[in-house]
Amino acid sequence: MSRYRVVITDFLNDGLELEKSLFGDLADIVALDAYHEDELVGHIEDADAVLVYHNLGLSDQSIRRLTRCKIIVRAGVGIDNVDCAVAREVGIPVVNVPDYGTEEVADSAIGLTLALTRGIAPLNSLLQQGERLWSPEHVYPLQRLRGQVFGIVGLGRIGMAAAIRAKALGMHVKFYDPHRDDGYDKAVGVERTETLQELVASAYVVSLHCPLTPETHHLITAETIANMPPRSFLINTARGAVVDTSAIPPAIASGHLAGAGIDVLANEPPADDDPLIVAWRDPNHPAHHRVLVNPHAAFYSQQGLQDMREKAAQAVRRALVGEPLRNVVNQVS
Repeated sequence: MSRYRVVITDFLNDGLELEKSLFGDLADIVALDAYHEDELVGHIEDADAVLVYHNLGLSDQSIRRLTRCKIIVRAGVGIDNVDCAVAREVGIPVVNVPDYGTEEVADSAIGLTLALTRGIAPLNSLLQQGERLWSPEHVYPLQRLRGQVFGIVGLGRIGMAAAIRAKALGMHVKFYDPHRDDGYDKAVGVERTETLQELVASAYVVSLHCPLTPETHHLITAETIANMPPRSFLINTARGAVVDTSAIPPAIASGHLAGAGIDVLANEPPADDDPLIVAWRDPNHPAHHRVLVNPHAAFYSQQGLQDMREKAAQAVRRALVGEPLRNVVNQVS
């Protein structure tokens, strides 16, 4: 039997020892390390399997060029960068890897929360810049975390992990998730809110853990932030376009928003003229000290990355050897 051909579109650019050890003689594997979809032309058409990370998307044009593909693996949780409907139309199952990095992302959400709500990040930034007043006055008034509301948007695996961590800090956890069945609130010991408005109006911290869908695109806007309590905090480790980030700098400048921790952006890397990035880089703007920006890194740990790669490769192997697939997100008849 001829060897299968497996293509990794982006993100990985090493020797692929882990993947090669899992495939053995079953398949040849190549990593394109692409950053734009047009770089895939001429390299994916005859692939038996395609793995997609998060540096680019796989649109209908690319998917329709796949002549013998048995599976598309989104090596991660979110599936917004793969046109799953077109893949279903042409008979290619799409699977994701929903069970890697749960702890890492939840830890990062709590880490961003602590760095901001305890004044750790803004104090360090101010002192590093040369502020000579050696005092916590720069971040007055901070509130004790115990008893404050930690509001979660999206009570999936990561949202629940973040809820457990926030509860350990003594915070009162509320969540908004219209797609979560009743009973999860009882099992985890959190409080459901029926509307997003109800959640944000009471939350000292709003932490986003929902997928990017047409329903959640720009779920958080200037109006949403205005409905948050004064001196509250916004954390996003989900997907960049869930937040209209142009609304953050004016909310920080007015003092209404005390801080924001942003791990994900709609465009990565962002343009230099992105309003959030402009304010964040400006030493004279309050966002310089009160906004934390990370490069889509909340998922990362050495162990988490290995989990992601291994689980993605195992999903490909199951498809190539004819085993039942797991975590199919676009059920193909």
